[in-house]
Amino acid sequence: MAVRRSPAFKLFIAVLLLLAGLVLTRTLWLTALGQALIYDEGPGKADIAVVLAGDYRGDRIVAGANLARDGYVPAVLVSGPPGFYGANECDAAIQFAVRQGYAASWFIPAPHTELNTRDEAGALLTDLRRRSVRSFLLVTSNYHTARSRRLFLAAERGMGGGPKMRVVAVPDPFFEPGSWWRNREGRKTFLLEWLKTIAGPLGV
Repeated sequence: MAVRRSPAFKLFIAVLLLLAGLVLTRTLWLTALGQALIYDEGPGKADIAVVLAGDYRGDRIVAGANLARDGYVPAVLVSGPPGFYGANECDAAIQFAVRQGYAASWFIPAPHTELNTRDEAGALLTDLRRRSVRSFLLVTSNYHTARSRRLFLAAERGMGGGPKMRVVAVPDPFFEPGSWWRNREGRKTFLLEWLKTIAGPLGV
């Protein structure tokens, strides 16, 4: 006589199989989740580069400076909120780039009082409109690009349009989509960025 399995037993087996499948394919779906945070169109000609705030190693400002050095843009607008050890972040970032050998004349400070990317987008787009900019390169860390792009596009829609945007992803030493889970900083970055991605539409 055939043994009848209870629904609970069948559910248990199904969960085990699901967990086994997740473990065996973890590299694929962990990579996909990491890649979903990144939107990179690469460099291109534009009126100006816009470097977003929030990078304390200098990767973003150096990437923006390299775009000017390589002839993609004539100038770099550097975003910066206050509270950076008594200075504005954009001033500290520009000073850092100049110490690295980049020309001070390439940089335009864009101080503001915003503390999140959504409000930063509004402030910077208002600045770009005042400068009659028609196209810009949005420069930020790779894990920050997809969310930043969505927020800038939403801000442009709210303003009735804006300059043409091209997103340039800056490599992060701790966040690679194919291996971010292998180091603590990568895991922290992944979790925080996904929390912001999910919480943003909820107004949190």
